[in-house]
Amino acid sequence: MSAAPSRIELCRVEDVGAGEARRIEAAGLTLAVFNLDGEFCVTDDHCTHGTGSLSEGFIDGDLVECNFHQGVFNIRTGEVVQPPCMVPVKTYRTVVEDGRVYIEVT
Repeated sequence: MSAAPSRIELCRVEDVGAGEARRIEAAGLTLAVFNLDGEFCVTDDHCTHGTGSLSEGFIDGDLVECNFHQGVFNIRTGEVVQPPCMVPVKTYRTVVEDGRVYIEVT
């Protein structure tokens, strides 16, 4: 039997504009919160290839290009779209409730 997910509050909806990302530190995690035209997605902020910050990357639709070596990830799935990155970035189940953005972790 798995443990019930724990909910971590990250920010208010209005803190991240449409088509933008914001770096958030919460519960020992460093995360990138993306607003994809009203749909919120959350990944680890650190690129899996180097020291790049995905919240500071270039967003194009549901893709983010790392600002360090220009690797590209799918924001929704974490999958690598373009090298040099080889390892997917971790994504989190995201919940928006009462104007606030949360992730659920187990």
